[in-house]
Amino acid sequence: MAKLVSATYGDSLYEVAVEQNMVDRLFEEADSVLTAYHENPELAIFLNHPKIVKDEKIKVVRDIFGPFVSAEMTGFLATVVNKDRAGELEDILSYFIARIKEYKKIGVVYVETPQEMSDSSKEKLVNKLLATTAYESLEMHYSLDESLIGGLVIRIGDRIVDSSIRTKLQDLSRELYKL
Repeated sequence: MAKLVSATYGDSLYEVAVEQNMVDRLFEEADSVLTAYHENPELAIFLNHPKIVKDEKIKVVRDIFGPFVSAEMTGFLATVVNKDRAGELEDILSYFIARIKEYKKIGVVYVETPQEMSDSSKEKLVNKLLATTAYESLEMHYSLDESLIGGLVIRIGDRIVDSSIRTKLQDLSRELYKL
């Protein structure tokens, strides 16, 4: 199966970051470039416009990002544009950032609850997750979902722990239908 474009390019940048001991720097730069990309949608339109020649696109990328990021990041962005992959730039950088977070043992956690958690509950949850995972730190994202009724749903990567009342009721309902 062919590798996704985001994985191919993201892995290449990851290898450069690790080999050249630039993990932290390229991580921060990728985050900054991604932020700039999100805050300036006209940049995405420009880079993906079929009637603008590649050389002009590359010049703009070098002019915009060159003074603020490393030569490695500028060269990488120019390569992405040169290979007509500017449309996947957001996915590539997001993939790269996720790889670096794994490398740095930073877990990205999504927690859904039916009501706001107290600070002490959040702290207990973070401590429990740190104790039961290989992560050294966590990036926590909390959201509310009243349909859960009670309990919570935790997502870390492709793992899900669902202790919500909603799920327990659905499971009970399925069991009752089997009878």
